[in-house]
Amino acid sequence: MKFVKTIMAAAAASASLVSVAAQAEKWDMPMAYAATNFHSEMGVVFADRVRDYTGGAVDITVHAGGSLFKGGEIKRAVQTGQAPIGERFMSAHANEAPLLGWDNLPFLATTYEENNKLWVAAKDKVNAQLDSLNLVALYTCPWPGQGFYFKKAVNSSADTQGVKFRSYNSATATFAKELGMTPVQVEAAELSQALATGVAESFISSGSTGYDRKVWEHLTHYYKVNAWLPRNYVIVNKGVWNGLDGNTKSAIQKAADETGADCSAKSAELANWYFEQLEANGMSVEDASPAFLKELKAIGAKMQSDWLASAGADGQAIVDAYKSM
Repeated sequence: MKFVKTIMAAAAASASLVSVAAQAEKWDMPMAYAATNFHSEMGVVFADRVRDYTGGAVDITVHAGGSLFKGGEIKRAVQTGQAPIGERFMSAHANEAPLLGWDNLPFLATTYEENNKLWVAAKDKVNAQLDSLNLVALYTCPWPGQGFYFKKAVNSSADTQGVKFRSYNSATATFAKELGMTPVQVEAAELSQALATGVAESFISSGSTGYDRKVWEHLTHYYKVNAWLPRNYVIVNKGVWNGLDGNTKSAIQKAADETGADCSAKSAELANWYFEQLEANGMSVEDASPAFLKELKAIGAKMQSDWLASAGADGQAIVDAYKSM
């Protein structure tokens, strides 16, 4: 009887370990943007590919729209292991690690081709920075070029004084201040409410965000500036990643590489379509005036200089490598 009890106890312990292992294979993936946004849609594609390529060994559930963790909470959740994987806007962390603002240098890389070159120049140093933060980047994906949304016509900074401007990182807050606007921190998931209540009256983003949030209900003008093409990145906790066997890592990275390429292509495909949708819903979509663009480029040059000062030798190496390509 004692032997039988011992066997039963061992079996129970083994079943418990199997249960824990099974739980460890189910990953919740928080994402900040609406389920209909192309970044979130590609997150689902990635999860499906991981499930397929790992033979079901890793099962990822995507939680879009900040439903599991708000956008500003996602990086820390992944760092601390509250979530094994997640997606976040990379430059949102430039205050903590200036190097992560590499993709927010105004007017340095304003096309998809240029942005890809800049990422090639930055990738190794960015990955080293993420490693120090207990993170591993699986793939990145650019947004379309950034432009300005307003509820009135704007021809220069004379028209922007005192406007409440939604910022999403230090670069956008700097733009706001230099243009005489008041920056307010608002996550994408909260943008519609902020515009409806007057918390924000303007912001800089791609046509994607305007379309997702139906900003034509509150705003009237979009100015195509193409200041930069910021990137989202899908990150995994370094301890979780290092705990995977080699075959599983390879399968997940294969899914990531394919999804990153497809997401970039989708972003480029949608860029002009978003403008068409804004116009179809009554917004004025036009190029910024020469006077406004001149002011923006002057601010951009100062911002690039400030970033190089804060990012140090690694930042300068990224810019030098990009310019030499």
